[in-house]
Amino acid sequence: MTASPISASREPPMADALRTLAGRLDEAFAQTDLAGRLRLLREALAGPIVFTTSFGIEDQALTHAIRSQDLDVEFATLDTGRMFPETYDVWARTEEKYQLRIKAFYPDADALQDLVADQGVNGFYYGLDMRKACCDVRKVEPLGRALAGAQGWIAGLRSDQSGHRAGLCFVEYDAARGLIKASPLLDFSRGQIAAFCATNEVPVSTLHERGFLSIGCAPCTRAIEPGEPERAGRWWWESEDRKECGLHVGADGRLRRAKELANS
Repeated sequence: MTASPISASREPPMADALRTLAGRLDEAFAQTDLAGRLRLLREALAGPIVFTTSFGIEDQALTHAIRSQDLDVEFATLDTGRMFPETYDVWARTEEKYQLRIKAFYPDADALQDLVADQGVNGFYYGLDMRKACCDVRKVEPLGRALAGAQGWIAGLRSDQSGHRAGLCFVEYDAARGLIKASPLLDFSRGQIAAFCATNEVPVSTLHERGFLSIGCAPCTRAIEPGEPERAGRWWWESEDRKECGLHVGADGRLRRAKELANS
């Protein structure tokens, strides 16, 4: 593999070194295209990189961009047990088209059993704490296993998905997980991603054409109405400032913005 001018040290990664590298990659991402961003990330990190997909249109675009370059990236998904049938369908079509296996991570059986015993099968509707507890068991804990041993994490975040995600960095050091997190689609619009998928015949969920722009667990996702924000259909019964599941927040429960990261 050709050395990159921003390559990381082959020594065991330390927080300061990864934080510095994340800043350099963040600047470099702004100067190149999607394919180039993914190559830069792969060249910069000596250790494993994991891409976590939920099979939404952003993640499908990333799957195509990774596989079309044959990059050494591990594919993982979090199967919460409450996903739409259409999600399993696009999962199967994706594996067939790109000739890969996407490793599934499931909730811990004992933790899930305790959760349902405590709050009921749909207890997440009755309080924010109960919903977050469900997300913790079904998503956050499995994510920790999916990223164990990884040096890099690729996510499909876009800055215009919600007010919470505006101002995020392309690349940041995730101190809680001790790795570099990259969002190569951060400055893309949904229209650009849809055009990319159409041009490259990328499999996408049939739910998107039915108004489900952001797709999560079936009980927690609805189609949006004209004029609503893209993520309005996620946890629609909650106020707008609470709509994150815990995968992309810091220890304080908030998304970290670029300005905050620069001052940390």
